[in-house]
Amino acid sequence: MNDITNEQLEIQLLLEAIYIKYGYDFREYSLAHTKRRLEYRCGIEGIKNYAEMQHKVIHDANFFEQLLLDLSINVTEMFRDPWFYKKVRELVIPHLHTYPFLKIWHAGCSAGQEVYSMGIILHEESLKERAQVYATDFNESILEKAKKGIYPMDLIRQYSANYQAANGSASFSDYYTADYDHVIMKNVLKDKVLFTPHNLATDGAFGEMHVIFCRNVLIYFTRELQNRVFNLFYDSLIPGGFLCLGSKESLRFADIADKFELVSEPEKIYRKKRGR
Repeated sequence: MNDITNEQLEIQLLLEAIYIKYGYDFREYSLAHTKRRLEYRCGIEGIKNYAEMQHKVIHDANFFEQLLLDLSINVTEMFRDPWFYKKVRELVIPHLHTYPFLKIWHAGCSAGQEVYSMGIILHEESLKERAQVYATDFNESILEKAKKGIYPMDLIRQYSANYQAANGSASFSDYYTADYDHVIMKNVLKDKVLFTPHNLATDGAFGEMHVIFCRNVLIYFTRELQNRVFNLFYDSLIPGGFLCLGSKESLRFADIADKFELVSEPEKIYRKKRGR
C-alpha cells in the first residue's frame, strides 16, 4: 500500500487535472511551495479541500486563471541583487563584446524587471543593437505585463538605488517616462526583445544562446525537474555560453555539473565548457 496521504493524493490529482485540461505542468514543482499557494487560494475562496478545488478548476476557467497567478513565481525587482549585475558587467560583458551578434534568453522572466535591467546594461555597454533577447514565461498574462513595461511609481526609488549599486553609468530616470502613479520603460529597452510563452517543465530548447538567465525559478522545482531544465539549458547554450542562476540555486549536484565551469560562486554564474 502506498504511504501517500489523502491530502497529497488530492494535490496530485488537482495538478494532473490542470495539466490535462489546460496544459500547464506543476506536477514536478516543490510540494511545499505548491501547497502554500493552494492553501492561500483555498483561504480566500472558502474552499474546504483540494478535491473541491479540483472540481472548481475543471468547471470554472476564470477561477483557474486566478489560481495560475497564485502558482506563478512573480517576486522580482529591477536590478535585484545589484552585486550580481556588477559581476555580469565585470565578467560576462567583456566576452559578449567579442561576438558580432548575441542571443540572450531570460527564462521565467516574470513581469520583465530582469529583462529591462539587462537591457539597460546592454545599452550602456553599446551591445543593444547586436543582441536578440528572448523573454519567456509560461504565464501569458504576466508576460503581457512584461511586454508593456509599466511599473508602480512607488517602486522606482528602490529600483533606482539598485541601479546605482549595480554601477549604473547614467541616471535611472533616463530609462522611463513617468505617467502619474506609474512609469513606462522606454522603447529603446524593448527593441529586439521577443516576449514569448515557454514552459520550462514541458517545452524544448532555444538554440545558440550566448547567455541564459534563470534566477530564482529552479528553487521551486523538484530535483528531477531541475536536472531536466539544466539539460535544456546546456542544449540551448553555445560552447562558452554563460548560465546565470539565483543566489540559492546551484549546478553543484546537477547531473551535468561537470559540463560547466564555475565563473563566480557568490553570483552563481557558470560557463558551458568548450568541446575538446
